[in-house]
Amino acid sequence: METMSKRDYYEVLGIERGAQEGEVKKAYRRLAMKFHPDRNSDDPSAEEKFKEATEAYEVLTDPEKREAYDRFGHAGVDPNMGGMGGFDGGGFGDMFSDVFGDIFGGGRGGRGRSSVQRGADLRYSLELDLEQAVAGENVEIKVPRLAECEVCDGSGARPGTHASTCSDCGGAGQIRVAQGFFSLQQTCPRCRGAGQVITDPCGNCGGAGRVEKRKTLSVRIPPGVDTGDRIRLAGEGEAGLNGGPPGDLYVQVEVREHPIFVRDGGNLYCEVPISFVDAALGGELEVPTLGGRVKLKIPAETQTGKLFRLRGKGVKPVRGGPVGDLLCRVSVETPVKLSDSQRQLLKDLKASLEAGGTKHMPKEDSWFQGVKDFFDGLKT
Repeated sequence: METMSKRDYYEVLGIERGAQEGEVKKAYRRLAMKFHPDRNSDDPSAEEKFKEATEAYEVLTDPEKREAYDRFGHAGVDPNMGGMGGFDGGGFGDMFSDVFGDIFGGGRGGRGRSSVQRGADLRYSLELDLEQAVAGENVEIKVPRLAECEVCDGSGARPGTHASTCSDCGGAGQIRVAQGFFSLQQTCPRCRGAGQVITDPCGNCGGAGRVEKRKTLSVRIPPGVDTGDRIRLAGEGEAGLNGGPPGDLYVQVEVREHPIFVRDGGNLYCEVPISFVDAALGGELEVPTLGGRVKLKIPAETQTGKLFRLRGKGVKPVRGGPVGDLLCRVSVETPVKLSDSQRQLLKDLKASLEAGGTKHMPKEDSWFQGVKDFFDGLKT
């Protein structure tokens, strides 16, 4: 019999008997591209191999036919022998669209895309002062967006009328286009995949079903947010199409630069200028924090760059964790616009410092010693 001469379907596709449907599809795709008649016009055997692979695919992707084939072989799917029916080529267009749907836009059993679509998500950039971001508050924003047309209730058709089924695709949203041996699915050009056409559009929205509006929203800013954080407002994006759900609104936080503080996670940094007298003799001064002023004690002989940590005076992160610290970096300031008497006093101080045997400038002394050693090394 003819069935006895046929090759094993699993052998044809080069797969194991326990292969999943995805493996069957992948194997068939490879063979179909390799032996397609249009690509092998000078090879008569290619068409037979193509049909053989297609027949194997049609059986092995049908659960009932595959079960019959696994039990009885080719006889189980041969209609002449009481089987479930073999490959007749009648459904090849659907089968090809299933295998190559991600390339050509089709799909097995596809009736086109749904005309109901979810609205687009929106993004809104919100600038905050550091104090607002740290403390949190309610902020009102005005968001331009596409909202459902109130005149036509989002249908796009003039009140009292309605959209009609597209005559080109019959409401499927897709049409079949014959290309040689194949029948491919494509988006219907008349209704653009919606399956319906509006012959009498709404005068308010022009048939779009949506109009642009500005909506005022109250946004709750949680304490501790920082630049890059997002706040999601569900359902506050653009309206959906044809009754689809609305999208979401994402509020993107941008914290403005602060004149005093620099934030790094939960910590705050600031630079504190002090006079060289306070640096030398020590003292006490007020420094700002986000919660008010605090006293900072400066010990004697403080150098520029010294960091003083005020614990718990930073920021509590929005995602939890301990409150950060405030780190004050000291910067010793050189006096300017000196009077003659002040200049003389400084000269006297300098002479006094240089006259004694004590090293009053440890960094200066070590630096000059390093320079001396460097040049001595060049000479040798």
